[in-house]
Amino acid sequence: MAPPSSGPPAGHNDHLVQSDNPDHPANLIPSLCAKFWTLGWVTGTGGGASIREDDLVYIAPSGVQKELMKPADIYVLSLAAQAQSLDRRNRVYLRSPPSYKPSQCTPLFLAAFTKRRAGCCIHTHSHWAVLVTLLLETQGAGKDREFRINNIEQIKGFGRGFEKTGNLGYHDTLVIPVIENTAHEEDLTEFLEEAMDKYPDTYAVLVRRHGVYVWGDNVHKAKTQCESLDYLFQLAVEMKRLNLPWITDIEPVTPRKS
Repeated sequence: MAPPSSGPPAGHNDHLVQSDNPDHPANLIPSLCAKFWTLGWVTGTGGGASIREDDLVYIAPSGVQKELMKPADIYVLSLAAQAQSLDRRNRVYLRSPPSYKPSQCTPLFLAAFTKRRAGCCIHTHSHWAVLVTLLLETQGAGKDREFRINNIEQIKGFGRGFEKTGNLGYHDTLVIPVIENTAHEEDLTEFLEEAMDKYPDTYAVLVRRHGVYVWGDNVHKAKTQCESLDYLFQLAVEMKRLNLPWITDIEPVTPRKS
């Protein structure tokens, strides 16, 4: 069931999604999702993306073939108006498309925007993300709530954490929390928010047997971290197949003096 919504009728405020600028959120979301579709991240209308530009939030709709999405399909809401709503489940949209339904991912995207001041949030159904959660599940209760990996170069693609400068280093340990899936996507919100509170430096949350949510300060950083994470998930699955550990103790190499 789609979340309840309110706001102007379809077709109103269409100027919010009309721009010749390819970097406008209404143009970026379809182009990004078309790219993600080629990677298998948003197959069968699953997954999506949202971009925040100041107070305005642009969101991919539910039920659209992501590789065929157009700017006219995008929803737009105001963070300020949403914050004033007495019912968190009631979406106050400034602009709605003539077809499709609001995404159930919306409150999870909003969590990234309000709790982390993110500029972009991406949700994928990457099978590598799903496989990692399944591998963690086999480790038993208490050992299945985090994905941890270190001493891999691609870890440098991640920032050190919320309001921190710089990126993680080669020897740092990347930690991604895992939450359990729910029958309805919107019901994941409270668990995603709890994970964000428990892991204040994370830029992603895995959803077991479902996928992953990744955010960043802007589109570039969110996309970079999402691609880096998918690389690490695939690598982790292959490492497990070869009985190679995800966490290792490697002596740092000291550069020779010239």
